[in-house]
Amino acid sequence: MSVRTGLVAATALVAAVALAAPVAAAAPAAPRDGHGATREAMDANVKDGVVGIALQAKDTHGVWKATAGKGDLRTGAPRTAHDRFRAGSITKTFVATVLLQLESEGRLSLDDKVDRWLPRLVRGNGHDGRRVTVRQLLNHTSGIFNYTADEQLQRDVFLADGFLKNRYRTHTPEQLVGIAMQHKPDFAPGTDWNYSNTNYLLAGLVIEKVTGNPYADEVRARIVEPLGLRGTKLPGTSPGLPGPHSRAYSKLAETADGKTYDVTRMNASVAGAAGEIVSSAEDLNRFYAALLRGRLLPKKQLDAMKTTVPVENLGGYGLGLTEQKLSCGVRVWGHGGGIHGSISESVTTEDGRHSLTFNFNSDWTGDSDAIVEAEFCGK
Repeated sequence: MSVRTGLVAATALVAAVALAAPVAAAAPAAPRDGHGATREAMDANVKDGVVGIALQAKDTHGVWKATAGKGDLRTGAPRTAHDRFRAGSITKTFVATVLLQLESEGRLSLDDKVDRWLPRLVRGNGHDGRRVTVRQLLNHTSGIFNYTADEQLQRDVFLADGFLKNRYRTHTPEQLVGIAMQHKPDFAPGTDWNYSNTNYLLAGLVIEKVTGNPYADEVRARIVEPLGLRGTKLPGTSPGLPGPHSRAYSKLAETADGKTYDVTRMNASVAGAAGEIVSSAEDLNRFYAALLRGRLLPKKQLDAMKTTVPVENLGGYGLGLTEQKLSCGVRVWGHGGGIHGSISESVTTEDGRHSLTFNFNSDWTGDSDAIVEAEFCGK
């Protein structure tokens, strides 16, 4: 599973192979838009089985919006450049930003033990919140088991029979953390790196304990509203997507063969602070550019966020923020996100001047890296 695109595990059981069903031809590239390589990479993804793509790039020359493929398999309607979509683990950068803001205000320390804020919640089968710090939650060095790797949860949430039965079921973060506690830790805290969605469920609960407010309220008040992110929502238990939006599609299976399901409507509380956010390409470009330019965090906290742990095939993982050096030497920062029927990517250069966000409205195939490389290194 790609660290950059499959973070919420919507595709945890789905093999990355091409869909055999035919797709509509994408619109031809505009020869003078300066993003010809990006357009070619988008078209190649659609030919290889991605249902549809919505993308926005912003640089010193302006904003470029593009789409490819279908937004609705039933009607044949195309995707729109203004689509809102489930952005999955991109939620993590928002959560980490709020915790770093709270640290800058002196309300907590990243070196606080988790047990200080969430007494006895992280206990069982070798887990011990007295040994795990908030920092280790944010950079995935806690060793805490990833609840979305639990086999029963995967059957209940990610495979067809379970999803269709439970798509509107509400999950609490405490219940999901409890699932993780039924397993042994992946390693002792601070000794290794492994991506765990449980870390960010706990981070959301720490925000709630420190502030007395749900983490989603703090994200809205501290980030969404100040930046004017009008297309960004924390849906909680609400199953619908705000418009405009395309449909979202999944195989809900371990392979890309078989039936394609419309998974647009779902209760995303199973992702919670690890991946429930709904947003748009425009909003996410604005968010990451503002973050990297220092509009959301003081320099000390932004530097901490950008202090990374080496990760194979990625570059580095900081505090809810990924770093990658591309083939042409350009370094980009951001995050990817996968959830049912949706794969998203949002990255920006360190100066925040060149940003890219795109979304696939299907989760069983796709080459996000090719699009990123094309935008920042292509001609």
